This record gives sequence, structure tokens and C-alpha cells, in this order.
Amino acid sequence: MKRQRFPLHRPSVLATAVAALFALSSSAGAVTFTEALTGGKPKLDVRLRYENVDQDNALKDADALTVRTRLGYGTQSYMNFNAYVEMENNSALVEDYNSGPKGNGKTRYSVVADPDATEVNQAFLGFSGIPDTAVKLGRQRIILDNARFVGNVGWRQMEQTYDALLAQNKSLPDTTLSYAYVDNVKDIFSNDTDVSSHVFNGAYEGLGFAKIVAYGYLIEFSSSTGLANHSSRTLGGYLDGSHDFGGFKLLYRAEYAKQTDYDNGDNDIDADYQHFVLGASVKGITAKVGYELLGDDDAFSFQTPLATKHAFNGWADVFLNTPPDGLQDVYFLLTGKVKGVKLLGVYHDFQADAGSTDYGTEIDLLAAKKFGKNYSAGIKYATYDKDDYAVDTDKFWLWGQLKF
Repeated sequence: MKRQRFPLHRPSVLATAVAALFALSSSAGAVTFTEALTGGKPKLDVRLRYENVDQDNALKDADALTVRTRLGYGTQSYMNFNAYVEMENNSALVEDYNSGPKGNGKTRYSVVADPDATEVNQAFLGFSGIPDTAVKLGRQRIILDNARFVGNVGWRQMEQTYDALLAQNKSLPDTTLSYAYVDNVKDIFSNDTDVSSHVFNGAYEGLGFAKIVAYGYLIEFSSSTGLANHSSRTLGGYLDGSHDFGGFKLLYRAEYAKQTDYDNGDNDIDADYQHFVLGASVKGITAKVGYELLGDDDAFSFQTPLATKHAFNGWADVFLNTPPDGLQDVYFLLTGKVKGVKLLGVYHDFQADAGSTDYGTEIDLLAAKKFGKNYSAGIKYATYDKDDYAVDTDKFWLWGQLKF
């Protein structure tokens, strides 16, 4: 039997949802409609960035100088409703790079995933008329937890956003419950991916020593995407916390998730995820050792299709998709500040989950500084040294950013 979809992008559905929310709203409040519309807040976010990619293969080194501009406007609340719209443009000033699928076609260069494009980045209607609850309907940024499973890929110039209905409730003490129905993913290449996904996330912070989170991510890809057999259900949870021993802070995290098939997904999807971290923070310096597993089970390895993948498993982006034999990532992290400059270094050792293949190692380095509330700049470097997977890869970034 054909499944009934929930097409958020259709005007009739939007109109019905808006009418239902209006019925829940009690009064017009202190401002008029015109005041709410004209008395809102504009937003501006501009980032100028240079990126260089050098890979040990036949491709030419990539050089990309791009400027990303986001211009948005959010209204005041009227009858418990508010609206926000945001345009996003990325313009290439130096375009000696391959911008990826359906991009500039410069395939002789290495990839820099920042296409020259303009899009509606966000356009949503918010509603706050239910006690302790926030509702958003439309295209929006969604980031849950550390963005390992649902994120916006904020490092790329064109971020990832979602056509979704999102509801978050905080009526229970120390608890945040989140649910989203996602109908479409607008990715970093400005492409649309037709999905039908249910996102559940519950967080409890009343223990004091740790935050506890349980989640469920049910991701169904439309047959039109060619990815229907990758539809998956991921159920899991984690504990993340710290304990202060009088100037010495112990840090810890333990996480486990199970990924299986969902809807039309292949029956062979059956893989584990684990993430364990132990660290310490003393006098502003933090050190961590971590182990992350994206498991393998026969034909399918553990995947995170909605994640901010760049933040995990190395900034060289060698492991954006988990290899068929899975991935074990043992890493060491050291970070602190010197005269207001954030310094961060990470060492990764990558191995297969199935078998004994050594993939390679990577070193990531970052220096970044904020100048007041509105300005920031940074420099970043990643070098991946292959053993038996991919190719040697070096990446370098230099950027400046302003936000108002």
C-alpha cells in the first residue's frame, strides 16, 4: 500500500497548520500586526574564506576564495506568531576548484564543497502560544546535541537546512523534548533531497553531574533519490558530564546507538555506534582522549546522513561517508586560550571495524579569535596521512567573519 506523505511544501498544508495554530492563540497582545511586522530585527552574517586542498592524486590543487552572505529578518511576536526569512548567497572570487555535484564542472581540481549559489536558507513561521513550547514550520536550521546525527553543516559556506515541523517542549523540570518531521533536506550543494523523517530527542539535565539524552532518528529516503534502500532507524542515547575536584575538572561521555533498516531500507542494515570520551580541564587547558566507532555489518556500515560530518573523524573530510568496513577513530584533543586566541589540536588514528586495515592518521590544528561581539577570524589546517585508505590530503583555511 502506498504511504501517504506529509508534503510541508504544499500551500494547503501550510494554511491548515497556520489556521490550527491561530485557533490556539488567545489574544492579539500588546503590539499591532503592523508593529510586529515593521519592528522586527534584521540579521547579517558575512564570511570571507580562502581554502586550499592538496591531494596526492592526479587532481590539480584547489584554491577557493569565497564570500558567503546571509541576510535575514525576523518579526516581533503577534498573537503568539512570529516569522523569519533568510537569504543566503555564496560567491566565488577565485574559483580554481571543483564545487561538487551539479557544480561548476571543474573536475580536474580537488573538491571544495562551496558552490557559487543563492538560495532561501530559512523561511519559517514560529508559534509560542502553547505553554513551555516552541513550534516552527518551514525551512529552518536544526541542530540537536553535538550535531553528530542532526546538524546544519555550519562549516561549509552554504549550510544545510530542513523543510520541517519542529516542536520543542520544556514543561517538565530540567527536561527538553524535541520532535521534528522533516520533509526535505536542503544540503550544502543547494540540492534538495526528498525524505520522510521523524526525529525524536529527549534530554534531562537534573542529575547535576551529567546530561542524559535518548534519541530516535527514523530516516526514509524517497525512491526518487535512489537511496531508498539506505533508509534507516537509529535508536540510542548518551551520558555527558563533568565533575569538579577543586580546580581539576573531570570530563566524560558514553554513547551507544543501534542502526537498523526502516521502511524500504535494506534488511542487512544492522550496525552499532559507540562514542566514549575521558578528559580533564585544568587552568583553562582541556585534554581529551576519545574512541568513536561507526560499525560494520556485512553490506552496510553505520551512516549519519543528516549530521554535521565535518566536525567528526577529521577535518580533511576523508570519512564523510563511513567506509564499507566501518570506522574506528581513536583521537587525542588538546585545547586552550592564549591572549584570547583559541588554540586547538587533534590527532586521529583511523582503523577499520571489520578486519585489521589501518586507514591512516590525521592531525588537525586551529587558531581562532573573536573581536568583540561581531567579528571573528581564524586559521585552520588538516593533514591526512594514508596507510590503506584514500589518498594523502592537506587542507588549509583562512577566514574572517562579521555578524550583526
